[in-house]
Amino acid sequence: MLAYDYPLMGVFWSMLWFFMWIIWIMLLFRVIGDVFRSHDLGGFAKTLWLLLVIVVPFFGVFVYMIARGQTMAQHDMNAAQARDEQLKAYVQQDASPNGSADELAKLADLNRNGVLTDAEFAQQKAKILA
Repeated sequence: MLAYDYPLMGVFWSMLWFFMWIIWIMLLFRVIGDVFRSHDLGGFAKTLWLLLVIVVPFFGVFVYMIARGQTMAQHDMNAAQARDEQLKAYVQQDASPNGSADELAKLADLNRNGVLTDAEFAQQKAKILA
């Protein structure tokens, strides 16, 4: 009796191989993407890695993961930190209701045009800067 004699087992094995194939494709593209974004590799080294990964895919990906797995993880961490810093800068600059340079510029413009008196301008400026 083979595993395929039972319909449920056949479905299980088919799904297992299908998902393993999807994981393999994702890993392959991840390795290729890491080769292209590696600033520590020169053009010749990138070409050799790509040839190895394309010509002998299983062996090439496994060797790349063993040889450069730590570097690949470091690239991911650096990208995540850069995204985090960009988000923090955005929140501090644009999403902050207090301390906005645009609000101060608008108040100064209103003061210059005579809409606000100097005392009102100073009061509003103190509220923004507080």
